[in-house]
Amino acid sequence: MQAIVEIAGKQYRVQPNERHIVPHLAAEPGQTVEFRSVLALLDGNSIQLGTPHVAATVTATVRAHGKGEKVLVFKKKRRKGYKKLRGHRQQYT
Repeated sequence: MQAIVEIAGKQYRVQPNERHIVPHLAAEPGQTVEFRSVLALLDGNSIQLGTPHVAATVTATVRAHGKGEKVLVFKKKRRKGYKKLRGHRQQYT
């Protein structure tokens, strides 16, 4: 049994007992989260496609929160002495 679920604007193909890293969700570790935007269900040879969603839900448990690697953004104006260096770390669940 597989499902295609939309989480935070991105689509994920999920299966039972599988772990995924998704954008940060407003839930505490150990809490159960329910996703209602199921786009498709795949079960053996049968496929259920939604228009736009299937009448099903997917539940998941939040294991932990974390951050991705730092991405550096550097801006510069030539001959003007203007330089700006900023870093960003995306938060994940």
